[in-house]
Amino acid sequence: MSSLLNLTRANIKSFVRDRAALFWTIAFPLIFIVLFGTIFSSGSVAHYKIGWVDEDGTPASAALRDAFASVPAFHLVTGTRDVELASMRSGDVQSVIIVPKGYGLAAAAAQSSTSTSAPATPVQLTLYTDPSQQTDASVINGIVSAVVGRVNQGDRPTFVGVQTQAIEAQSISGTAYFVPSILAMALMQLGLFGAIPLVQQREKLILKRLNATPLRRWTLVGSNVLMRLLIGIVQTLLIVGVGARLFDVAIVGNPIEVALIVALGALMFISLGYVVASFAPTEESANMITSILQFPLMFLSGIFFPLTLMPDWLRTVAALLPLTYLGDALRQVMVGGAPFAPLAVSLLILAVWLVACFAISARYFKWQ
Repeated sequence: MSSLLNLTRANIKSFVRDRAALFWTIAFPLIFIVLFGTIFSSGSVAHYKIGWVDEDGTPASAALRDAFASVPAFHLVTGTRDVELASMRSGDVQSVIIVPKGYGLAAAAAQSSTSTSAPATPVQLTLYTDPSQQTDASVINGIVSAVVGRVNQGDRPTFVGVQTQAIEAQSISGTAYFVPSILAMALMQLGLFGAIPLVQQREKLILKRLNATPLRRWTLVGSNVLMRLLIGIVQTLLIVGVGARLFDVAIVGNPIEVALIVALGALMFISLGYVVASFAPTEESANMITSILQFPLMFLSGIFFPLTLMPDWLRTVAALLPLTYLGDALRQVMVGGAPFAPLAVSLLILAVWLVACFAISARYFKWQ
């Protein structure tokens, strides 16, 4: 029995000293609980941009707008019918609400009426939703119906209702959303986990020996970068091919533009991998740093679910992450997804990250 206890004690000590094992066994599940609990907690609501068209222009319709604006999930964008419907078709807003002429008169008549019977023809708000986005359409429809229900409350006839109309917006399927997202994640991992073999080679003095050869440093670094770019090309072809072949995902963008974005994203994350290798003294620490970096990048950048599901402060964090802009740029170009940021802005932010990571790694990377 004492031998069993002693051996168990020794195994526990060995496990505790293994930082990687501690992370994957204890810290990793806790990170998931906190992360997804925060994102999907009851206090976190989806945010929808709603086009608001007021064709009545009365104080009553202004009060109705205030009622909708008080909904935390809604961000109202006011405009004309043509402008807001065009915005919905282009994916800039998720839905459009139109208040018709006569709403103010109906509200005033209902306010002054003593009858509790509903009028024969209540004025109808028109709610435009996208049938291809069934989940969002159902949520928006439910919220609009609830607000209208509150407006109709009281000792007065029901004077306002909602009629729903479908409009095809420039939206993408779930599979089309995930194909460029998974490609962005693969490029991130390709570059970020490149730090581990670099640290291994430094610990084994391989980099020191290579540095002592007549080969120039840029040749050594360039060969590593070129190898990873070639792997990135293979990843792109496989992911896009599987998405198109098995799930009928149509790639609508220019292949040259897609290739340039893939190259920019791969170079950016390869540079970030060199930054990790610059500061990680051991292979174990490199594993830890890459693991710590990859999970916020993966789960806070809109790769697995839209950023609208996140609370405001997490969306602020997402706006700082390079993977957010790589995934956004790939979705815009590959499948025509609605932008998180203008394409030029996404590419500029990736370029800034690339230059910053390159400068840091050039300054601090060690060969021995």
